[in-house]
Amino acid sequence: MVSGVPKHCPKLAKNNYHNGHPDMLPKGRYPGDSIAHASEGIEVKASRRPSSWQGHNPEASWLMVFQYDSNKAADLVEGVEPRPFRFVQVTCARLEEADWTFAGRSATSKRTITATINRSGMQKLRTNWICRVP
Repeated sequence: MVSGVPKHCPKLAKNNYHNGHPDMLPKGRYPGDSIAHASEGIEVKASRRPSSWQGHNPEASWLMVFQYDSNKAADLVEGVEPRPFRFVQVTCARLEEADWTFAGRSATSKRTITATINRSGMQKLRTNWICRVP
C-alpha cells in the first residue's frame, strides 16, 4: 500500500528510508523522499482486527489503517473454506499522543514496546473513513 497509494496521489511519496517514519511523505519535501523520522506524512498500518490497532510509539501523526479480511495460515489445517482477500475499511486521521495508550514493557521483557489506539483515536479514524464495506 505504501508503494501503491503514491501512484494515485502524486503529492505523496513512499519514504525511501529503511524503516523510516512515517511510511509516506509529502513528495519532494525531503531529499530523495527519504528521512528517518519526520513530523509530516502518513504512517500506514494493516490489520484483520476491527480495533486494538497498535504502533510502537504514541505520537502525533497521520495514520492510515487498512482493515482486511482473508484466510489465515491456520485455516487450511482447521478446514476453513478459502475466501477471497478483501478490504473491509480504510480509514485515515490525524492522531495526537493523547489518542494512544502506551503499554511500554517491563525491565525484563524482550517484547517490542507498543502503544494501542484508544477510544478517542478510534473515533477519529472511524469518522474519517475513506472506504468501507457495508
